[in-house]
Amino acid sequence: MVKNLKAISIFIVCFIFVFAFDQWVKILTLQGFRWQSEYIDFTFALNTGIAFSMFSFLEHYLKYFHLAFILILSVYLLWQRNFLKDHLIAFGMMLGAGCSNLFDRFIHGGVVDMFFWHKWFNFAIFNVADVMINISVALILIQEILIKKRRKND
Repeated sequence: MVKNLKAISIFIVCFIFVFAFDQWVKILTLQGFRWQSEYIDFTFALNTGIAFSMFSFLEHYLKYFHLAFILILSVYLLWQRNFLKDHLIAFGMMLGAGCSNLFDRFIHGGVVDMFFWHKWFNFAIFNVADVMINISVALILIQEILIKKRRKND
């Protein structure tokens, strides 16, 4: 029981931290904060599509697809409890970030993006949640590799 409470607490803390931090940066962006450097700009863009603004013509429906995806992932994780248990921090980060972007879709009509990398090549504008999703996927992959190596050695 105590172990489950600790696991749930870790997940919730990661979820809330990522959600709150991403929303805080988005509030700064919406309030007009801007910054430029040689490598990256802090600017504002409202992405009504998905990655690289793809499917922006579906902007009114994407929030429902986004919501369905998060619900399906959550149900899958509840069904695969061991997988969730092995990756509590990563999934807390991933779902916190996903819910933050979903919140934007319902409140602002699209996802608030602010980071524009332009050194050596022009990259898409992205936000904190996008970075956290990528980090969480990397964490899951690294942990899975380490878990498989550990099982192989045992």
